[in-house]
Amino acid sequence: MSAANTGAARGPGLRPPLPTQHGSAGRRLAGAIALVVAAAVAYLCLWPVPAEPVAWVAPTPPGYVGPHAANTRLAGLHTIAIGTEYGPEHIAFGPDGKLYAAMTSGTLLRMDADGGQREVLARTGGRVLGFDFDRQGRLLAADAMRGLLAIGTDGKVEVLADHVGPDDPIRYANSVVVAPDGTVYFTDASGRFAPSQWGGTYEASVLDILEQAATGRVLAYDPVARSTHVVARGFSFANGLALSADGQSLFVAETGRYRVWKLDLAARDLDVQQGTPQARVLLDNLPGYPDNLMRGREGRIWVGLFKPRNPAADSLAQHPFLRKLLLRLPRAWLPLGQPYGHVFAITEDGRVVEDLQDPTGAYPQTTGATETAQRLYIHSLHAPAIGWLAR
Repeated sequence: MSAANTGAARGPGLRPPLPTQHGSAGRRLAGAIALVVAAAVAYLCLWPVPAEPVAWVAPTPPGYVGPHAANTRLAGLHTIAIGTEYGPEHIAFGPDGKLYAAMTSGTLLRMDADGGQREVLARTGGRVLGFDFDRQGRLLAADAMRGLLAIGTDGKVEVLADHVGPDDPIRYANSVVVAPDGTVYFTDASGRFAPSQWGGTYEASVLDILEQAATGRVLAYDPVARSTHVVARGFSFANGLALSADGQSLFVAETGRYRVWKLDLAARDLDVQQGTPQARVLLDNLPGYPDNLMRGREGRIWVGLFKPRNPAADSLAQHPFLRKLLLRLPRAWLPLGQPYGHVFAITEDGRVVEDLQDPTGAYPQTTGATETAQRLYIHSLHAPAIGWLAR
């Protein structure tokens, strides 16, 4: 039989069916979805991130109980205008009786106690997170981008220290206090993530706290020898500092592990993770992330809690891989806690004597408090004004 006859014998009913347009489109869509899902999984699991999270033991969050029982004593703050600036992260009075405040832009403002006669003292070109004054009236600033600075009353800026040694840079200067003998103590919050290299202070802090490598440290600068040495290391994001009334001890806020330490001022190169009688935890398992420490009146030390803890974040303490995965997500998705205003005062033995909260978080990200006889000024990382309460 010829080929032509063979085809005729089959007839139209014996030809293989052609794929429909709908079925083909459906398979293409399914393939595209599979590719997108595979790419998303590969990204979440394999995309490089700068942090290498380590496992740690997070205590169970206590919530707002006991001396930190929920209240609204910080609600309804008065405010002092700061022009187009924002983020009064640190606020303190100078020896001239003026109020000084450090802004996100790197600007240091100087003004009267009520906000009058506001002027710019200096622009550091970085981000000052803490400062104190020496006996010459200079403002000693911990600038997260530049290191330890000295700023004269004329606004002239001088870098005092940006390295501990030739190969040991100060990556994240954070808080500073000047001892009676002139020694300048300051924190280097992270030995891993410099804000100048990782998108600013907030991004660098997120990387450090999620990693939990505990590379923060307390440093001391000798103004006579113009040298810097390590007092203590092993902190998960070393933050606020305060001196004891007798000048023999330092209080240190460890933001990443929700606690405050008390250190022997004479210590040198301690590793607090190893255990030592020269360092002890004064406050542990706080309900939020501790930030600035400020000496107040009648022996009080004020503590600012930047944000409340999130149990979801603590649940990942033993899961480094999941924390690494989180670093590949948008920062807005991170479990870092909701806005909540909170400052409290303690005695030098760790007893809470005053606690002020605003559950609405109307004044954002409270980082500390500066106390006078008339007012309590509230620090903030991102507020567009200086908040205060009448005392």
